[in-house]
Amino acid sequence: MISKLGRTLPNRDYLGILAGAALFGVSYSWFLIPFRVSPGGVAGIAQILYHVTGVPESLWMFGLNIPLFILGYYQVGRQFGVRSFVGVMLTNGACWLFAPERLSFIPGFSSLVYNVAPPGELPRLAVFFSGSSDMDILLVSLAGSSLLGISLGLIFRFRGSTGGTDIPVAMLKKYAGVTISTGYWMVESLIILAVGVVFRDPKLVIWAYLNLFLTTKMTDLSAEGMPFVKSVFIISDQSEDIREAIFRHLDRGVTFLKSQGGYDRRDRDVIYVCVHRRQVMVLQKLVKDIDPDAFMVIHDAYDVMGYGFRKRVIDYLDVD
Repeated sequence: MISKLGRTLPNRDYLGILAGAALFGVSYSWFLIPFRVSPGGVAGIAQILYHVTGVPESLWMFGLNIPLFILGYYQVGRQFGVRSFVGVMLTNGACWLFAPERLSFIPGFSSLVYNVAPPGELPRLAVFFSGSSDMDILLVSLAGSSLLGISLGLIFRFRGSTGGTDIPVAMLKKYAGVTISTGYWMVESLIILAVGVVFRDPKLVIWAYLNLFLTTKMTDLSAEGMPFVKSVFIISDQSEDIREAIFRHLDRGVTFLKSQGGYDRRDRDVIYVCVHRRQVMVLQKLVKDIDPDAFMVIHDAYDVMGYGFRKRVIDYLDVD
């Protein structure tokens, strides 16, 4: 298994996954876990188990991910299991490594660490924030969720996976026909609600859902980047003149799509073209100068392959 994995993942991918894992460890160990605002996942369950047993969350994350990894390997598919292995080991190891109590050897670091647990509870060490106000929790949520989203995006970009709730979601899709988005909503909601019930704090549920939203958005941004291309549909009676203007001023190819108007049932040509963001205003002016009544629809395009556009596909592991 390891030899195949080594051939599949080049050194650059290992470094990318390692960087993502480091940010993953910082986001959870410094911000999300101490304040109990992790956006579901295995870390949410680990928070509850630490509260009950006193065993550190990072160890529980290892303990929960290993059987999930094995289950995914045999029930979902060998490709899924192998793809998850590197990410699971590195992200869980980073959570253990970056725990504030293990970084006390760094000069001055201890002055940045606060125990945010109330008296009588097991200690929960956070970095930078003392938890003395709701503003602290808001800033923790923004910082932790942003870092977590960036870390997951890096891991996905370099063809890794973090295991965890990916595996039960994949099983729901395989055996129950549940869509991936619905599966994530079901699994994460169960964990988030369980955290709120165990700690008897409804605000934790609200914070967790906020963090889940922020993490998802930052993951997309980190993995795919900002949409640098726009795809445009143009409906006009002067489509030939618009085509010539696009060729002459923007040096872009166009595609004519055959359509029929819903009102007058008249056949028309619809122009479809992809342009860089900086060209959108130029395209709009060209079209409006030729046909002020033209109808335009502009969409974000996250990945365009072909002449004039660079390839931005995120390839996942492909292990037979």
